[in-house]
Amino acid sequence: MNLAPRHTHLLDVVRTHGPQTIEALAERFGVTLQTVRRDVQRLAEAGLLSRFHGGVRLPGSTTENIAYRQRQAMESDAKTRIARAIAQRVPNGCSLILNIGTTIEAVARELMQHQGLRVITNNLHVAALLSANPSCEVIVAGGQVRGADQGIVGEATVDFMRQFKVDIGLIGISGIEADGTLRDFDYREVKVARTIIGQSREVWLAADHSKFNRPAMVELARLDEVDVVFTDEPPPPPFDALLTQGDVECVVAGRDAA
Repeated sequence: MNLAPRHTHLLDVVRTHGPQTIEALAERFGVTLQTVRRDVQRLAEAGLLSRFHGGVRLPGSTTENIAYRQRQAMESDAKTRIARAIAQRVPNGCSLILNIGTTIEAVARELMQHQGLRVITNNLHVAALLSANPSCEVIVAGGQVRGADQGIVGEATVDFMRQFKVDIGLIGISGIEADGTLRDFDYREVKVARTIIGQSREVWLAADHSKFNRPAMVELARLDEVDVVFTDEPPPPPFDALLTQGDVECVVAGRDAA
């Protein structure tokens, strides 16, 4: 689902300020209650918002992620821009670990013309995509396959990842909180991602703007443990200051990258 600017702004308001009434949203945007109800209905049908009597909130909770198919549809243009910006920075002939996430899968699509890559992944979608590149060697981690999104998790996956030291570890994330904590929902996935950080000479984070100020239950790492953040919009306060303090490079993929 590609969102109109007002829809994106509405989502950002709910993410930043929490549940909102229809009346408050209508006043904020200077539109009628009927217009807001139509917007909310469309976003709710896409699984991006949950309705309650008189208002809206984010779907799910800090304990459960949005369904995989819905995540695939969310911010698709932004993910494509981020993926292309990342692919432009990946040199031929390097080694990478790519983990779980729909943005990471978008990156894999953009690496189809790269030469001489060696990719380790715990994402079966990534493995299927990049195995079609005859110049890319793909190594798939062992472990438990998570049926919802074809991610591979568990202690066996952690042990597998510890065998490698790669040039670039590329990770996705479910949320970045205002204190700079990177968070996700599945502790098994988080343990694998922590291992990827430890086994990578450089750590790159792919996170579209919707991930800032989004809560999740399990702490993965701190923002200053990342070398480069790739996103689609300039991060809002306080994240801009946290990136500067942590000496983290921030690459904002413009619309000309789509």
